[in-house]
Amino acid sequence: MEGFLNPEKTLNQLELEKDMTAADFGCGGSGGWAIPLAKTLEEGKVYAIDILEEPLSSLQIKIKLEKLNNIEIIRSDVEQGVKILDGQCDLVLMTNLLFQSDDKKKILQEGKRILKLGGKILVVDWKKDVSLGPKEGRVLPEEVKEMAGELQLKIEKEFDASPYHWALILV
Repeated sequence: MEGFLNPEKTLNQLELEKDMTAADFGCGGSGGWAIPLAKTLEEGKVYAIDILEEPLSSLQIKIKLEKLNNIEIIRSDVEQGVKILDGQCDLVLMTNLLFQSDDKKKILQEGKRILKLGGKILVVDWKKDVSLGPKEGRVLPEEVKEMAGELQLKIEKEFDASPYHWALILV
């Protein structure tokens, strides 16, 4: 779909280095973010995390087809905590995730826990008044900014990721 969310273009908003470690919270089965991220972080590592087994199985097949060896799949509920040690990641992705969550602040807190000092969280979610996407649970960037402030995360950048999505980079 023309003008829809482009992971590569959005990832270009970040200053990525090929040896970084990243986590993709709620990665899903398409690998839409984890795979381009793994290709960019060719000497680094990507943790692809999702609560559901089926999407992770699908992603495993795509990883093999793409011949990528720097993606580690983790089945976990990000609201309950992920199996990654504190301070391991340079980047945490939360793309089209928060609208699905009951405890958005807990997810941001978990992202912060696994970040290295100076690491970044990329939050991308649905704009409030667009016709596409979910009807329930949408979150405003202002709400995320407020939660981020409570967690001592600073807003580095705010931008439109697509005509349907807003994005924040938190540090």
